[in-house]
Amino acid sequence: MAIEVGTIVEGVVTGITNFGAFITLPGGVTGLVHISEVADAYVKDVKDYLKEQDQVQVKVINVDAKGKIGLSIKQAKPPVTAAPAPAPRPFVKRDRPPIRSAAPETFEDKLSKFIKESEQKQLEFRRSTDAKRGGRGAGRS
Repeated sequence: MAIEVGTIVEGVVTGITNFGAFITLPGGVTGLVHISEVADAYVKDVKDYLKEQDQVQVKVINVDAKGKIGLSIKQAKPPVTAAPAPAPRPFVKRDRPPIRSAAPETFEDKLSKFIKESEQKQLEFRRSTDAKRGGRGAGRS
């Protein structure tokens, strides 16, 4: 049987490595399923998904000039259709008015608030470092 790109065949897992699994296909040909092609989810260890002598369906994704065969388990599975999204809830008008703040802050208000907070933080910082040094009058020798 000739191995062609795009065909789905059944094979047997013959070896597992930390980068993938070797699959023996009909006709005695061996191909590799890379770790990224084992499952749709993140695969940390191939042994969590496969074990030796497992029968698996694989899709041939490439065959290079040297005869190396690239296989995929996740592409051999039919695509999973997502569940339909729930219908949006209908809009319900409420009798009470929306809550709004008194007046939007202007840039100048925000700037003065920032400066005041900044000066307060600097003052607290200076107090804590001066206390560690022994106060303002502490001389260095």
